[in-house]
Amino acid sequence: MPAGPSNWEPPGPRDIVKGRIEVPTHGGQFLVDLIIDRSFQYPYIASMARTKEFDKDEALIAAIEVFREHGFEGTSTEMLVGAMKIGRQSLYDTFGDKWKLYCLAVERYSADEASAHIAVMRGEANALDGIRAMILRVIENAGKACLGVNSICEFGQSRPDLSSLRNAADRRLKAAACERIGEAQLAGDVDKSLSAEAVADFLFANIAGMRIAVRAGAGRDHLQSLGQLAIRAIT
Repeated sequence: MPAGPSNWEPPGPRDIVKGRIEVPTHGGQFLVDLIIDRSFQYPYIASMARTKEFDKDEALIAAIEVFREHGFEGTSTEMLVGAMKIGRQSLYDTFGDKWKLYCLAVERYSADEASAHIAVMRGEANALDGIRAMILRVIENAGKACLGVNSICEFGQSRPDLSSLRNAADRRLKAAACERIGEAQLAGDVDKSLSAEAVADFLFANIAGMRIAVRAGAGRDHLQSLGQLAIRAIT
């Protein structure tokens, strides 16, 4: 700390002014205590208090919830920082711009959805029951928008970087579905004249249609009917 004037005396209570400023940094903000000693007009930093950090995973999940409901174009930066509970600078420092954050959200959402579907399909001893359970999961969660389907409706294949993120999760999910469909065919529960790949494509097209139908106002009974018809079509 630089020295004060040679005739400096300890400051009295009225000479001290205290304050706090925020200094943006990667991953959060530094809170800095600032003390101004007016006995010789020399400001100095008294202490580095603590780093104002946030949970990046929780912030990303919050962004997912905003994007899945409002889409990319319908989401503002103000909506994101409000939901994520971080400052605008922290958003840019940690996640990049809005498009990069959107891609991270789609990637995370698609991976989590694929894992959840796979877990449900493999959670039943009978393969066809596992497929039914996957469709039932879609019905049970139909009240919340699907970020994967919504991103397709919003961008189609116009953004290769976004498509590649979705496709990685889709390939993993389709492989698991084909495995269970093949088991169901061996058990005589699914039509053996159909290829497992074609059955998987049919089921996922129906699931996407169900999710879009919900956005158009379809109720639970409507979705259950669509699910039952999808199962009947492959057996």
